[in-house]
Amino acid sequence: MTGNTHRRANRGITMLEMVVVMALVAILASIAIPSFRYVTNSNRIAAEVNGLLGDLQYARAEAIREGQTVTVCVSNNGANCLPGNTSWRNGWIVFSDVNGDQTVDPGDNVLRVQSTFAGTDSFTASNNIAAVTFNREGFATGAGIAAGALITLHAITPNSASTRCLSLTLLGIMTVLTYNQTNNGATCL
Repeated sequence: MTGNTHRRANRGITMLEMVVVMALVAILASIAIPSFRYVTNSNRIAAEVNGLLGDLQYARAEAIREGQTVTVCVSNNGANCLPGNTSWRNGWIVFSDVNGDQTVDPGDNVLRVQSTFAGTDSFTASNNIAAVTFNREGFATGAGIAAGALITLHAITPNSASTRCLSLTLLGIMTVLTYNQTNNGATCL
């Protein structure tokens, strides 16, 4: 007989092999989890700001198409505006504003509703803008719009990667801008 009688059958993994695999998994997880958080935050922020951009563009198009004023305002109940509240994270409504007073009156139709954001993101406007009204030519009107509006959205810890700015001009031109944080302050570019 040869030495084949003492062959040991390999039926599993050794403790050393298991520890090596666990160490590799831990290293890969420590690299992947922060990247995953960045991607999910970035996608959430982009979706939220694009939601407001889409509703503003819709309101402008409806104002031109219908030949009457259409308003987008902060609203937490989907039926009335919250005057003086510039936190767009509360949600907003788009409605036909027949008399242009930025108030939902009888006869005004609510066209779209955006509910309150579930997260902790901040979504505030410059110049205390709580509502934007588009006239029949598509121009933006309302308190604070003449200087241009900047609605800034950022996660709970603001940084360049988790912040987007929505710029709105008097002409009704809307643009999503990137955020730049420097030693001299933070601006949207």
